[in-house]
Amino acid sequence: MSNPAIETPESAPAADARPYAAPAPATLLAAKGGGIAFTGKLVTFACRFAITFLLARLMGAGQYGLYNLGQTALTIAAGLAVFGMDSALVRYIAIYHGRRDEAGLWGVLQAGLGTAAVLGVALGAGLHLLAEPIAARVFDEPQLAPVLRVAGLLAPFLALNIVLAAATQGFKQMQHATIARDIVQPLIRLALIVALAAVGLSAVGALTVYGVAIAATSIQLLLSLNRLFALRRPLRQARHRLRELLNFSLPVHLSDLMTTFRENVQTLLLGALNTVTSVGLFAVANQVNLIGHFFHTSLVAASNPIISELHDRGDRTQLARMYQTTTKWSFTVNLPLFLTMALFPAAVMSIFGASFADGATALVLLAGANMLDAATGTCGSIIDMTGHTRLKLVNALVRLGLSLGLSALLIPPWGVLGAAVAALLVVGTTNLLRLAEVFVLFRMLPYNASFVKPILAGAAALGTALALDRALPTAAQPAYAALHTAALLAVYAGAILALGLGPEDRAVLARVRARLGRGKGKGRKR
Repeated sequence: MSNPAIETPESAPAADARPYAAPAPATLLAAKGGGIAFTGKLVTFACRFAITFLLARLMGAGQYGLYNLGQTALTIAAGLAVFGMDSALVRYIAIYHGRRDEAGLWGVLQAGLGTAAVLGVALGAGLHLLAEPIAARVFDEPQLAPVLRVAGLLAPFLALNIVLAAATQGFKQMQHATIARDIVQPLIRLALIVALAAVGLSAVGALTVYGVAIAATSIQLLLSLNRLFALRRPLRQARHRLRELLNFSLPVHLSDLMTTFRENVQTLLLGALNTVTSVGLFAVANQVNLIGHFFHTSLVAASNPIISELHDRGDRTQLARMYQTTTKWSFTVNLPLFLTMALFPAAVMSIFGASFADGATALVLLAGANMLDAATGTCGSIIDMTGHTRLKLVNALVRLGLSLGLSALLIPPWGVLGAAVAALLVVGTTNLLRLAEVFVLFRMLPYNASFVKPILAGAAALGTALALDRALPTAAQPAYAALHTAALLAVYAGAILALGLGPEDRAVLARVRARLGRGKGKGRKR
């Protein structure tokens, strides 16, 4: 019998679940949460693709580069303000909720929300006041100053948005953060951008639109959190374990901060050492790669509280099986997307305008980095959620050092191509390091024989696309790229089904069919 602490809120009928429920009920919960998150991420990707397309067409590479520099400054300020409380909330809410400890929950929530609010205001004010000297002395771009001022005003809202989403995820309720951040927020942005397109849009206007969406979804997340855990209660009812919380959050904060800098350092260095146009090219290439990254991060977000709870219970068997299964799912989804980007990069980039086609090679390299990240699975989450925060800090130091060094070395001579090469090398090196660490700590690897199936399916899809390219070259007619991509995806999906699904895959599909069947039954009753 599965443990009730990790069963899904809505169990599938016994007839459907019994053949496959025994292997790893935690994996089913991760699949459910990951599926909810990925559904939202698909909406986010569609909206962001449309937003990127509109902004690139309306503003051009230069203004789009300024907008991304402002967004990067906002992300860093909010990351500083969060102070590692997002990871702390996910971990400790999952633990205290599993123990039915309301006083502990209330104490963690007070610490997380209060820290983000106070630091967000302080850091946002600093960014707002220092906008002009930063723009002039660091980037030699006076037009950036008003963009940075807006970013400073928005920093407290983004910091609260991050910790509120993390709090709802700690309760293993992925839908609240998914609806707010992945559906409502991008839809608000897209609607406002379309409404303002007729009168024109600058970098300042685009960032202001982003801020409106952040503020609206912060209110929505606060209301969702209140439904999960009533916030109108005396402050003194909380039990604070600040020492334990800080021991966890401080190294996490330092490592997350370095991760934030690492993820944005190439944008900053491109702006400081190259041109704002190269920032725009790099940003578009990154946006195109988001769909595969979204699926991986959806699984990671859904797995984090489950990993924490399984480790707290000492259930290493389920932890190992979930590690392998979620890694295979991430690899399987990302492989055809990587092949598409690698085979048709110029056609993809030209969608955003002729000036963006220069980023085609960078797109291929960034797709390779994303593929490596997906192929190494949730190794980073296992290190984080099992309490190895010092090891996470070391990994973040290594990753930041590599990113800074390689970017500073490669961006001046190669521009956007140098930034992409640096990203590929950094992701490959650090993910291999984390794989080794998880193996040493837990004797677990994310791979098994089931990985042969997506590899064979990928080979069949690649062969089909190359054969089509001989008959209908994409260079002769870019519209052929869409036909080739459709054929590649169809062959890949057909090969996966022909090779057969594993027990965990069938268990998830059985759960989905059961849920759909209940939905149809309810529809007939109505």
